[in-house]
Amino acid sequence: MFSPLEGYRILDLSRVLAGPYCTMMLGDLGAEVIKVERPGSGDDTRAWGPPFVGGESAYYLCANRNKKSITVNLKSEEGCEIIRQLTKTSDVLIENYKVGELTELGLGYESLKQLNPRLIYCSITGYGQNGPDKDLPGYDFIIQGRGGVMSITGEPDGEPMKVGVAIVDITTGLYAANAIQAALLARARTGKGQAIDISLLDAQVAWLANVASSYLVSGKQPGRFGNAHPTIVPYQSFRARDGFFCLAVGNDGQWQKLCQVLGHEEWVADPRFATNPARVQHREIVVALLQDAFAHKEIAVWLREIAAGGIPCGPVQTLDQVFADQQVVARDMIWTVAHPTAGEVRLVGSPLKLSETPIACRSHPPLLGEHTEEVLTSLLGYSNEEVRVFQREKVI
Repeated sequence: MFSPLEGYRILDLSRVLAGPYCTMMLGDLGAEVIKVERPGSGDDTRAWGPPFVGGESAYYLCANRNKKSITVNLKSEEGCEIIRQLTKTSDVLIENYKVGELTELGLGYESLKQLNPRLIYCSITGYGQNGPDKDLPGYDFIIQGRGGVMSITGEPDGEPMKVGVAIVDITTGLYAANAIQAALLARARTGKGQAIDISLLDAQVAWLANVASSYLVSGKQPGRFGNAHPTIVPYQSFRARDGFFCLAVGNDGQWQKLCQVLGHEEWVADPRFATNPARVQHREIVVALLQDAFAHKEIAVWLREIAAGGIPCGPVQTLDQVFADQQVVARDMIWTVAHPTAGEVRLVGSPLKLSETPIACRSHPPLLGEHTEEVLTSLLGYSNEEVRVFQREKVI
């Protein structure tokens, strides 16, 4: 079986998370990804730990499988020339430098498209290629604050709260991967490459989705609801005798079934609770009644009884429970990969399940510069002596 992006070459000049997560997805789909790193230190995330395994940080490992690593000093003209030569045979270049920084090195889109008119050049920045703040550095946490998600996350009376993972970086990487594949499809029709401008702020604002739509329609500022839903009740976590579980009553039929499970059929006829809008209006009463009922049995009992009634519910799991979950295991969401210094490492698997072109982990997250000589000699035609000169002069 072939892979969907087999035969495409991605030149990855990005680091940290948004760009590397994007290129890992493209690598999972079969593209050849050449990761360009700074000599000596490499991607910043290589030092972000503990934990470390085999000398590599867990953070770096999470976003860099299915890639080759080369080290190139872009502060040298010879290093920039290596990038130009790689560009000639690459389908995509992805970078997350400050706006204009690569242009000053002669590696901007306008320069490189002269060498390869079919090149797709994807730039990821904090705020985009234009606008008054285009030169500001972009960090996930700062964008979560500025982009609004922190204002709607956390307890109503608590402080604004960020999401527990770098969700802006991850979703920006997903948007970038989507845009790159769309550009490849467009190129198949036109023969022309193009520039792609992806920003963390745009991505974060875009996935405000229904919350943003509600504000744009009503003009009302959304608040923070903790684990509750602003427009559906009950749709939140509840405390059972031995901990918390999640309950999602999405319609009035499910509410009626829940009342039966709890032995409170009288709630069905109560006009305060009969419809979702009424339950939203009387949220505090509904939640208090349910919380009192749930406090008397264990989580496992409630999950069994509520699920038997056809009502969505689930546990609040810690990561050890997540990766022991029979459904997670059955869906192949843990990959064990051979590694040259760690022996083997466990990675989170891909969520993409394709019947005819399945995803595979073809190679471990590479060691720093592991493929420099291979790429320079086999792909670009440099001699072994030229590579040694580059090493002596710290070009690579």
